[in-house]
Amino acid sequence: MIKKILKKIIPQPILLFYHWILAHLAAFIYNYPSKKMIVIGVTGTSGKSTVVNLIGQILEQAGFKVGLTTTFNFKIGKEEKINKHKMTMLGRFALQKLLRQMYKSGCQYAVIETTSQGIKQYRHLGINYDVGVFTNLSKEHIEFHGSFEKYREAKQKFFKHLSKCKRKKINKEIINKVSVVNLDDKNKEYFLNFKVDQQYGYTCQKNSLKDIKVIKAEDIKIRANGSEFIVDNVNFKISLLGKFNIINALSSICVGLSQKIDLNSCQRALIKVKQIPGRMEVINKEPFTVIVDYAHTPDSLEKVYQTLKGLGNQSRLICVLGSAGGGRDKWKRPIMGQIAEKYGDEIIITNEDPYDENPEEIINQIISGIKNKKVIKILDRKKAIEKAINIAREGDIVIITGKGCEPWIMQAKNQKIAWDDRVIVKEFLNNK
Repeated sequence: MIKKILKKIIPQPILLFYHWILAHLAAFIYNYPSKKMIVIGVTGTSGKSTVVNLIGQILEQAGFKVGLTTTFNFKIGKEEKINKHKMTMLGRFALQKLLRQMYKSGCQYAVIETTSQGIKQYRHLGINYDVGVFTNLSKEHIEFHGSFEKYREAKQKFFKHLSKCKRKKINKEIINKVSVVNLDDKNKEYFLNFKVDQQYGYTCQKNSLKDIKVIKAEDIKIRANGSEFIVDNVNFKISLLGKFNIINALSSICVGLSQKIDLNSCQRALIKVKQIPGRMEVINKEPFTVIVDYAHTPDSLEKVYQTLKGLGNQSRLICVLGSAGGGRDKWKRPIMGQIAEKYGDEIIITNEDPYDENPEEIINQIISGIKNKKVIKILDRKKAIEKAINIAREGDIVIITGKGCEPWIMQAKNQKIAWDDRVIVKEFLNNK
């Protein structure tokens, strides 16, 4: 409460200067660990955690020791931990400490999921990035930033920072500054105008741009057990569902190529990835399918539903969804209801992370977007999941979105309730 009050009464320039000072102080205290490793930052609205982990897999396949940090995991070499902080990009001191641990343990690479909120609060300062990856952009965190344009500007600041970072010399080799941009995103031009040594673009469409190395997926095949595509005559197979995961894979391939890792090595790395925790994670396949996904924006939710409807094997799509509270993007709630109505055969609206908001009001705001379909409203998330499993028939797909593999439900006064959608699903399936 005190923190919230201080944020309201302290002028924004002073608050930002405070964040700026902390960022540089943290880097100084931990002796600038990012200067001694190759650092890759991944930013965008969705797909960041998946891309970070795919990049890590490619680098490890090539024989490098890697550290990474995402919404759901921290990794230093073979040691992996769950991110229980409910914070994608850690605070300045925690992040610099983690980078220091990566360097001390012998990591040659650090891959950081880099968020717009983190950028606005200068958490990226004091980190010498070498590669910047842009995944995509859609409306999110509008209350925090003030507008979509300011949200986009925060992402751009990361690439501006990358372009100004001093080139490193590691093992007597000058490390180039590289940008990797999704050419299929309508905001791409905003991220192609920063001066770097090498620019890579990735696409599933026809795209040829001057001075950019374009990596294109061709002969795309999307199936119920994964996808296939070809890049420069190399056939890639991934177990991850959906076209959006092909796009995620392409971004990681670009990073691999920028680090002199050939396509065949990238191929061998990606085929080993069976699932990403909480990202289109298949929990059950027979007699009906149950999938858990982190999708919490209208754009990501629609991509998930489109993918599952496109498989064409299921009798019905049973959707379990909610929306986060705490003043987060209230505008999206009825839109998510509209999307559920468009694709869902059975719709169950439930609680997600209410924080200090009334969870029933959040649910009602989602339901306000649903005009012509029956809705099942169950406040208790556990009972909502149980209901979905109980009504599922052979061939159906139950898709539970919003939390993925998050370990908490967040309530008023930042109280945390231990939680995992995947564990709840498995409990009910065992009983059933």
